[in-house]
Amino acid sequence: MTTPDEDVACHRTCSPTPRSGPSTTGRTDVTNHAAAAPQEQAEPIEPSRLRSCLGRFATGVTVVSYQHDDEPRGATVNAFSSVSLDPPLVLVSIARKARACPLLRDRPFAVNVLSSRQIGVAMTFAGRPDDQAVIEWEHGRHAPRLQHTHATIECTPWKSYDGGDHVLYLGYVEDLAIRENEPLLFHSGAFHRRGEGLDATGRSRRCSAPVAMPLQLEAMEQLSKEFVAGWI
Repeated sequence: MTTPDEDVACHRTCSPTPRSGPSTTGRTDVTNHAAAAPQEQAEPIEPSRLRSCLGRFATGVTVVSYQHDDEPRGATVNAFSSVSLDPPLVLVSIARKARACPLLRDRPFAVNVLSSRQIGVAMTFAGRPDDQAVIEWEHGRHAPRLQHTHATIECTPWKSYDGGDHVLYLGYVEDLAIRENEPLLFHSGAFHRRGEGLDATGRSRRCSAPVAMPLQLEAMEQLSKEFVAGWI
């Protein structure tokens, strides 16, 4: 998902139904020709309830970066998914109202998977600038990349699809980088870092429980609304 004002240019280096007919057992199948009772049309799901439910799906947080007017730009996105290993494809879902949406068409991009120390980066590229955030760019083979991330995936454009109020952009993976640090997570309107690991039986492998990252309450509530409203 993306927020409407997320596009940021940063200059800092910082069972089948039986058929009627003869029965093989000698019995006769009977078809009920009674008219089916009309089904009541289900009421549409309220967007707020849907957003709340979708927000229960824990995700990482990414910044999708690209070049525009000779400047690196980015949009905070958590609607990101792997698609295929052969060919290597990934997908990002961008809100149509986001400024980044038309700019990503037929354009290379990088998916920067943020580390747990990059909450300020996530806020900045979600349209909530954080003066303390360290935004440092590096040149990729195809698109600008953020430094100090948990992982980076560089892509060239593959295809795009209509996704309702979003556009689904598929990218062909051209290059990647993996770093040994902690990922930034997002669940139910709050940032998290990794907590306890579980074995195959569901038993804890770690002593610590999941810990929510501290953030100003007002800012967090606003960002949560934008996450679920625009990103998913």
